[in-house]
Amino acid sequence: MLDVVLSKARFLIVDDEASNVRLLERLLELAKAGHVVSTMDPRNALSLVISEKPDIVLLDLHMPFVDGFTLISQIKAALPAGEYLPILVLTADITPETRQRALGKGAHDFLTKPLDPDEVLLRIRNLLETRFLHLELQRQNEALEQQVRDRTSQLEDTLGRLRAAQEQLVKQERLRALGMMASGIAHDFNNALTMVLGYGELLAAFFKNDAPQREREQFQHLMEAAEDASHVVARLRDFYRPADQDELRVAVDVNIAIQQAIVLTAPRWRDKCRARGIQITVETDLPTIPSFLGHPPEVREILTNLIFNAVDAMPEGGVLRFSTSSEDGRIFIRVSDTGVGMTEEECSRCLEPFYTTKGEHGTGLGLAAVYGFVQRYGGSVGIQSRKWAGTTFTLTLPSSSAQKVVVENSGLTRMRHLRVLVVDDQEIIRQIIAEMLQAEGHDALPVENGDEVLRQLALSKWDLVISDQAMPGMTGAQLAAEMRATKSSVPLILLTGFGDEMRTNGGTPPGVDLLVSKPLTASSLRRAIASVLNE
Repeated sequence: MLDVVLSKARFLIVDDEASNVRLLERLLELAKAGHVVSTMDPRNALSLVISEKPDIVLLDLHMPFVDGFTLISQIKAALPAGEYLPILVLTADITPETRQRALGKGAHDFLTKPLDPDEVLLRIRNLLETRFLHLELQRQNEALEQQVRDRTSQLEDTLGRLRAAQEQLVKQERLRALGMMASGIAHDFNNALTMVLGYGELLAAFFKNDAPQREREQFQHLMEAAEDASHVVARLRDFYRPADQDELRVAVDVNIAIQQAIVLTAPRWRDKCRARGIQITVETDLPTIPSFLGHPPEVREILTNLIFNAVDAMPEGGVLRFSTSSEDGRIFIRVSDTGVGMTEEECSRCLEPFYTTKGEHGTGLGLAAVYGFVQRYGGSVGIQSRKWAGTTFTLTLPSSSAQKVVVENSGLTRMRHLRVLVVDDQEIIRQIIAEMLQAEGHDALPVENGDEVLRQLALSKWDLVISDQAMPGMTGAQLAAEMRATKSSVPLILLTGFGDEMRTNGGTPPGVDLLVSKPLTASSLRRAIASVLNE
């Protein structure tokens, strides 16, 4: 019967006597053993162990050139750590000292000549079983170690993703907290801007037609600055929400926005540089690229933040460089400086709200605003920096061809004559809105509170009510509810500095036809009325 253990094994016979070698070969042949290699020159034994990779070595002790004791030591030294290769000593030396010496050198079993064939095969089989068990254990250990490595790698990958998600969540919560904090001042801030923009638009015709060129330019800068300011709190609030799918966007020439930002910011930082006796040189590389669909004031604000950040990083002067490019539906804006640079930790945290390396001179909001802007439009911010070797910010944004176009209808047809009630607890605000309406050819009556609105509606016919939201006594939303309770169908436009929060937290209040965020301008008022009246 075939012995599986013997049949799959590889044998190496080392004996200087040809008769002994033939005897062992014949014995293994009859037992249907596996591959057998033999040598009568012990000097070849070590190379055969390495090349043939036997499962057992049958070894004589007393041989010329290299004795068996030396050969056992050489084989043991050549084996990899943990390798089990059984060595069966077959010798005519029957002294106890020889047996002890051979086993002490590392032989695994010892038989004396003349040999008993059955005993030889039994000893060989026992050693081979141990050999194969050892190999199987080694394979299982290697498989287990690989599983441990794979599992460890999976756990490390999962932990990395968890940490990244945690960092992203913390960043988003910080941005949300910043937006909520900004909303607390939005109402008063936007009321002030409504006055600036409202009176500015009422004066626009005078400056366009009658004012000297210099005053016209100054007025234009004033209006642009006011429009830019109207976006500041909105941008902070926008950190925690994505861009609306239908929000108004226009094509922005990024190269022009860069040039405008340089001109608008230069008086501030160049005066400081001259006072400190340093110089900052501005370089630009602005090839023709596709436009970006967004808000020009917002883009100028982001560039302004990057400019002031770069200037602050160059206390000894240096070079401020702007470059743009486009590829595969994306545009790239790069703002570089030759300043103090950042450490790896500073790079990883510089986009976080309230994180600053400027101490009491920084707020930690400038770069956070940049991050919020890019996130809103599905872009990314890349940072390359080394300490004392400058910094480059790369903004990647979708080009106009890759974005949904939402175009403002600036050519609205003139509406029919309307009678409008304007209610706001601040006299100057309601007067400005009334004057805007009168400039459009409507009749407008400014009133102080919701009770007066209800009284006027009961006395005569009105086409529209425009109401502030935050008013003492009766809010705009409560006024809408009272109007609907009295079966009034007059449309109501609700003005508020908390428009985004109201949309997010519950939508447009019942009875309100349109929710409009402050600051209010003549163009936004015109669009709102057209939307409500379908004109």
